Amino acid sequence: MDLRHIRYFLAVAEERNFTRAAERIGIGQPPLSTQIRDLEEEIGARLFYRLPHGAELTDAGKAFHDLVRTLPDRVSEAAEAARRAARGETGQLRLGFTGTAALNPITTGTIRAFRRSYPGVDLRVQEQNSMVLLDQIRSGDLDIAIIRANGGDAPDLKLDLLYAEPLIAALPDTTAEVLCPAETPLSLPVLRDHPIILTPPTVGESLRKAALDACTGAGFTATLGQPAPQIASILSLVAAELGFSLVPASVEQLRVAGVRYRRLTAPEPTIGLAVVIPAHNPAVTAATFRRIALETARITPEAARSDRQGP
Repeated sequence: MDLRHIRYFLAVAEERNFTRAAERIGIGQPPLSTQIRDLEEEIGARLFYRLPHGAELTDAGKAFHDLVRTLPDRVSEAAEAARRAARGETGQLRLGFTGTAALNPITTGTIRAFRRSYPGVDLRVQEQNSMVLLDQIRSGDLDIAIIRANGGDAPDLKLDLLYAEPLIAALPDTTAEVLCPAETPLSLPVLRDHPIILTPPTVGESLRKAALDACTGAGFTATLGQPAPQIASILSLVAAELGFSLVPASVEQLRVAGVRYRRLTAPEPTIGLAVVIPAHNPAVTAATFRRIALETARITPEAARSDRQGP
C-alpha cells in the first residue's frame, strides 16, 4: 500500500469533498478519484459515500481512518529518527577509559563537549585497564576507548594520538625532601637505587614501558618493585615508602598523603593519550566522539598540562 494513497484518503476524509481535497494536495480531481478507487480495490471495501456535494466515510472508511490517521506523521518521525541516528545524534555510545586517562582534561573536555552537542545519545562510561578495554572493543562490547599509548595501530583497531603528556615522578614525601626541593626538577638517575612501582604487563603495557624506557634513557635499568593494578594502589604503595613511580603529569591532581610529585629534568619523557575505535565499521556515535576528541586536543593543547603546583 502506497503512503501516497493514505495521504489522499486522509485529505478527502478531512475535507469531505473530492474537489477541495484535490486543491489542497495539488492534483486534479479526476486523478484523485482514481487513486481513491485504487485504494478501495486494494482494501476490498468501499471507503466513501459519493454525495452530490461531497463525500462521507463509510463504516469501513471510519475503521480505516481510525488506524491510519497518524500514519503520515509517524512515518515522518521515523524518517527523521533515522536521519538523526545516521548523523550520530541518537543511539548509544559505550565509552571506556583507563584511570590515568580519565584524569587528563582532554578526556573530560571531550566528554563534556560530546554531551552538550549530542544530548540525545545514551552515554555509558566505564573505567578499566587498557588490555580489558581493547579486548572489549574487539568483542563489540565497547564502542570507543581513551587509553595510554604512544602510537601504533593494530590491524583491527584504529588509534589516534591525542597528546604526548610528560611523565613526572611520584615519590614518598621523605624521599622527595632528601632528593629534590619542591620547585626543582628531579634528575631521574638519582632514583637508580630505588625500586619502581608499576602496573603488571597483563594490565597495561604502554605506561609501564614508557616508565622503564625513561629509566633506560636516563642511563640505568630500573629495579622492579611491588606491582599494583591501578593508579590509586600505585600511589598507596609509594606513600608506604615501597618505591617510586613515574606517572602522567595529570595524576598530580590526586593528593595522597605521603606522596610528593616532582617534574623531571629535560628532556622530559612522555606517555601518549590516545583514542581507539574499531578499524572497520565503527559506530556513528563513536566516530563522532573521536572527531570531538581530536578537535579538543588540537584546539586546547594546554588543557592537557597539569598545573604542577604540588607540594
